[in-house]
Amino acid sequence: MSKTFYIETFGCQMNAHDSEKVVGTLEQQGYVQTQVEDDAGLILYNTCSIRDKAEQKVFHRLNEYKKLQGEGKRFAVIGCVAQQEGEKIFDKAPYVSIVAGSASYRNLPSMLERLERGESRITGLDDKKTTETFETPFVARTNQHRGYITIIEGCDKFCAYCVVPYTRGNERSRTSDSVMEEARRMADAGYTEIQFLGQNVNSYLDPLRKKTFAELLVAVGELSGIRRVRFTTSHPRDFTKDIVDAIDATETLCDHVHLPVQSGSSRVLAAMNREYTRDWYLERIAWIKAAKRDISITSDLIVGFPGETEAELMETATLMDIVQYDAIFAFKYSPRPNTPAISMADSISEDDKVARLKVLLDRQREIQRISYERHLGEVMDVMVEGHNTQRVQVVGRSSQNKTVNFTTTSPILPALGSYQRVRVTQTFPNSLLAEAI
Repeated sequence: MSKTFYIETFGCQMNAHDSEKVVGTLEQQGYVQTQVEDDAGLILYNTCSIRDKAEQKVFHRLNEYKKLQGEGKRFAVIGCVAQQEGEKIFDKAPYVSIVAGSASYRNLPSMLERLERGESRITGLDDKKTTETFETPFVARTNQHRGYITIIEGCDKFCAYCVVPYTRGNERSRTSDSVMEEARRMADAGYTEIQFLGQNVNSYLDPLRKKTFAELLVAVGELSGIRRVRFTTSHPRDFTKDIVDAIDATETLCDHVHLPVQSGSSRVLAAMNREYTRDWYLERIAWIKAAKRDISITSDLIVGFPGETEAELMETATLMDIVQYDAIFAFKYSPRPNTPAISMADSISEDDKVARLKVLLDRQREIQRISYERHLGEVMDVMVEGHNTQRVQVVGRSSQNKTVNFTTTSPILPALGSYQRVRVTQTFPNSLLAEAI
């Protein structure tokens, strides 16, 4: 096997950051990354099992590339599907050589040594409670201006539909000292934006009891060179008012909160084991809307949860009307292995789930069309992310995490990672058009 590798990542930002850790570790072991599967000696799939289709996609991809096994290539399945399916993956895809969950990435060097010695079935699945996963020493960050820091792993909430507690384990928080140390290194290396990650990022509990989640946000936001601090994903049960107060008081904290509600019906929320009610959630929305800053709110929604009625779907729609989200990520319910909801009677047809999803997406599009209009004429700072040479535009992102395409009269386009002051000239449901000042 040649010491070249290709990695494909499925799923969330935490998986994307996990892949940065894996790439950094592989490169430290002398492996060279390629962008084409055919050129790689080792092919890795970093997997997600949060939804059924994502999991199916992994096995589809494995099936596509099993023809390459005769060329001396080796395969690794890592991440959530690996942790969920375990050694059954070897039975489904006998040409796979490594199956490893996210908590075992620090053991990759020894796994690779075993692979190079000719072992064909190597697992790393038994360590979901360790905090050492945070301390993976080598990270190959793909963006030189915006970087992730995982501050909490796992989940203790056990929502009825969610597989995360079974694949990522219990909640384990890093010490605030280690978070601050990593953030300082990133600032010294020229990063200007840091994003905290966690399945429930605001459930963070400092083992040293030195800083609350809000205090940690502020402390990183006050580091020299840091211009933006983001965090995702929050859980409503642990969303406290001091987080809003911190955003209000600290300019470097981005004015954006992603607060998944999943349903607007208290009965459905109870069935989901979300541990809050509609009124509880709306109280937190009221805190955000009462802030001095215009804080953008986004959310996740599930339609077609077992037992959801048409009336309860409309409760979700009316909640959307109240909150006026700037974006939603809405999905059809799909049963996941090991979860309580898998034993519930799923009597809602696929066609009905599709129709319900369309109701919410159509409603949200109209909400965003009106909501984005509030930015017309607004002056804002945009972080440059790319250049659209076809349209002669610069692509950037606002503090509220909105895409901003802008034009400039300068013959030299602004550098990636730089910040540009712009004025919004036109609005669309999913983006803003602006001109550089």
